[in-house]
Amino acid sequence: MRWTEAEIGEQGGRTFLVTGANSGLGYEMSRALLAKGARVIMAVRNEAKGRAALGTLPGRERAELRTVDLADLDTVRRLAGDLRRERVAIDVLVNNAGVMMPPRTLSAQGHELQFAANHLGHFALTGLLLDLVGDRVVTVSSTLHRSGRIHYDDLDGAKGYSPGKYYSQSKFANVLFALELDRRLRAAGSPVRSVLAHPGYSATNLQTSGPTGVMKAFMRVGNAVMAQPAARGALNQLYAAVDPRAEGGQFIGPDGMGESRGWPTVVQPVEAAKDPADAQRLWTLSEQLTGVQFEVARSR
Repeated sequence: MRWTEAEIGEQGGRTFLVTGANSGLGYEMSRALLAKGARVIMAVRNEAKGRAALGTLPGRERAELRTVDLADLDTVRRLAGDLRRERVAIDVLVNNAGVMMPPRTLSAQGHELQFAANHLGHFALTGLLLDLVGDRVVTVSSTLHRSGRIHYDDLDGAKGYSPGKYYSQSKFANVLFALELDRRLRAAGSPVRSVLAHPGYSATNLQTSGPTGVMKAFMRVGNAVMAQPAARGALNQLYAAVDPRAEGGQFIGPDGMGESRGWPTVVQPVEAAKDPADAQRLWTLSEQLTGVQFEVARSR
C-alpha cells in the first residue's frame, strides 16, 4: 500500500503542535495538515524564518507561530507556560525539530547541543504539555539511532566528541523515550498514544545547516543525488500523527531498502532501544537534567 497525503482524513477542529515547522519535514507536515483543515501551531527557533515560511502556506489563517529553542530549556518552559495559560487543547504533539552533526557545542544549560535539542528539549516539552494532549505524541528519530547508545559517562562529549556519534546518541534517546512513554501511557490506561517515526534519507537543510567542512559537502551531494524529497519523508510522521491504524509504540518509516526511502510502513527499532531498563535510566536522568517530572494521567 502506498500511503500518501490523499489518505489523510479531514482534520478540521484538530490542533497540531509541530516543532521545527519552518523548514524541511516540519514545514511539509504543516502544509499537509493545513490543507486538510487542521489548526497548526508552528513552533520555530527563528521567528523571521518562521514568518517567511508561514507566508507561503495555503490555509495559514489556521496556523500560528510560536518561538522556542529546543536546546534552551528556559524557552521550552516559556512556550509551555504560554500554552497552559491560554488553555490550548492539543490533539497531537509532534517532536520534530532537530540539530544534526555540528561541531561540539554546549547548550544554554551546558548540555551537548544535539542531546539538548533533539532529546532533552522534547522530553521537557512533552512533560510540560502532556495533560493538554488528547490524541498522540509523535517523536521523530532517524535510522542512525541504530548506531547509537547513551554515553552516560560522557554525555556532553568532553572526553571524545564526534558529530556523528553524538547525533546517533540523540536519535537513540528519542527511541528510548518514546517507547518508555508508550509503556507509561499504557500502564496508566491513558488514551494518548506515543508513536515514533523516521523519514529515511530525505533532503532537508538539517544535513547542511549543522555539519561543517567535508561532511557538509558530502551531505549536500547526498541530498541532491540520493535523498528523497522532504514531502515524501514527512509522510511517515504524518501517518504516525493522523492515521487511525497507528498504534502506541509503533515505529513508522519508509518501506524501501534500508528504510532510506519509500512509503510509510511499520518498522522496527534496533534491539538495544527496546531495553526498558536503559529507557528508565535515561528517563530518570532526563528528569534530573531538565527539572521536569511528569506523571502520566489516567484515562479521562
